[in-house]
Amino acid sequence: QVQLVESGGGLAQAGGSLNLSCAASRSIFSINAMGWYRQAPGKEREWVGSITGGDYTNFLDSVKGRFTISRDNAKNTMYLQMNSLKPEDTAVYYCYAKWSYESRVYWGQGTQVTVSS
Repeated sequence: QVQLVESGGGLAQAGGSLNLSCAASRSIFSINAMGWYRQAPGKEREWVGSITGGDYTNFLDSVKGRFTISRDNAKNTMYLQMNSLKPEDTAVYYCYAKWSYESRVYWGQGTQVTVSS
């Protein structure tokens, strides 16, 4: 059973930064894609951004220029660097991963990000 474990969430002030990590229990060298969703209270879960096996990244328009995604294959870990945080970024952030050789998508348990104004 593959596990994804997020960390790095917490409380930040508006304009501040947080760096989320998503550690996989399996090598991420052969991923099809990894990425992040978030869910704010009372709202539906929304896609935030992703990175492909070829290291192409894409982001939700509202976070473009503020968030970046990277990965460290040696550590089987993906990162979400969040800068210039806004109160509307407050949500539970979930990472996901799909490997190229199977159809299943794996999810982490979520990490809370709270941005105060």
